[in-house]
Amino acid sequence: MREMGKVHEYIVSKIERGEKLHFTLVDPDRANPSDLEKVSKLLVDAGTDAFMIGGSLAVTPEEATLVARILREHGLPVIVFPGNLNCLTPQADAVFFMILMNSLEPYYLIQAHVQAAPIIAKYRLEPLPTAYLVIGLDTAVAHVGRVHPIPRDKPEIVVAYALAAEMLGLKYIYLEAGSGAKEPLSPVLPQFVKKYTRLVTIVGGGIRSPEVARELAKHGADIVVTGTILEESVDLASTIIRAIKEM
Repeated sequence: MREMGKVHEYIVSKIERGEKLHFTLVDPDRANPSDLEKVSKLLVDAGTDAFMIGGSLAVTPEEATLVARILREHGLPVIVFPGNLNCLTPQADAVFFMILMNSLEPYYLIQAHVQAAPIIAKYRLEPLPTAYLVIGLDTAVAHVGRVHPIPRDKPEIVVAYALAAEMLGLKYIYLEAGSGAKEPLSPVLPQFVKKYTRLVTIVGGGIRSPEVARELAKHGADIVVTGTILEESVDLASTIIRAIKEM
């Protein structure tokens, strides 16, 4: 049986100490390398706990590698958030090894994982076994992933997926509203997942205010992810991070 590695231990140890975590998602296709070092330093100073790279259809391995190399200079974990194999890079520390559980496309249920596994092993990336659930249909990830929609007001369906993920041996669940989503997920969803499972619960998408971020963290999200807001306002992104870390 594969043992969990340093990044997993880093995350779990913080959660066990009662911390709420913030991860910053950086899209290599949209990031400006000349500004990234300065911007990421501001987010580290605000208290972000790790960096994620990925999110765009147009990311090249070269772009992912360049961004990962810049981000890892801060000494925080750099985790690949793979839209596909193109985001994998040996400059990262770990990868969310994600099953898009409510996809109707076999590729996102197992085929991508079979193709990625030898590359992940060769790059010596730490796999973080993750159930990925996309809520709603009005985002690019829902379209590309051929998502079977989960109603936002049916937390019992999300719990059923979460229980299945836990029984399969996964350690994380990522509840996704989608990059640029018009509204964030209801705090009821992470609250129910934490009530019925021991999965590390991650929530992302549509989070544009410190109040929303705090509510999600207060009601069960172990990790809150922001990405798009970074492209709009570094100051607001920093404020959101501080709101989470001060809980």
